[in-house]
Amino acid sequence: MTALRFRAAGPEDADGIAMLHAGSWRRHYRGAYSDTFLDGDVVADRRVVWSSRLATPQHSATIVAEDGDGLAGFVHVVFDADEEWGSLIDNLHVIPDRQRTGIGRELMRRAGAAVVGQANARSLFLWVLEQNTSAQRFYKALGGIHSGTESVSPPGGIADRLNGAPRKWRMTWPDAAALTNAVA
Repeated sequence: MTALRFRAAGPEDADGIAMLHAGSWRRHYRGAYSDTFLDGDVVADRRVVWSSRLATPQHSATIVAEDGDGLAGFVHVVFDADEEWGSLIDNLHVIPDRQRTGIGRELMRRAGAAVVGQANARSLFLWVLEQNTSAQRFYKALGGIHSGTESVSPPGGIADRLNGAPRKWRMTWPDAAALTNAVA
């Protein structure tokens, strides 16, 4: 296994990020998202999203982790996304065979550092599916606080992409600097 390199994502990364994102949804969102969506147009949906985000970044940062085999993970942060909760970690995904190797922790540390350096507010938050208990444990181990539960919004606003009424947890870090210190 070669050494990891972390860098800012660019438009040329859209396809790889979309594939990783779609694969992660297929593994972890089954039951909450419809099989028709996950087994069908989820890759195309994510390509549109990531092509747009990376072509014209809007007060955000996307950081990728890569090694000699290619993309190993990524994190996307939207600065000052919410008046109350601060910056949003909109996505954090690591390829399955590199999970539990420290990549997610390092991406979270870098997301926290980006918030400290670029956002107006120092707090940050993310959403995690209620059914994704392994991710909840990961975020709690990094000092995340469960600060509320809400209904999941359907991807792209298309209601039939959801199964029933799945729920999501808001995990918060009141000070991103504490996150960077906890991970370091």
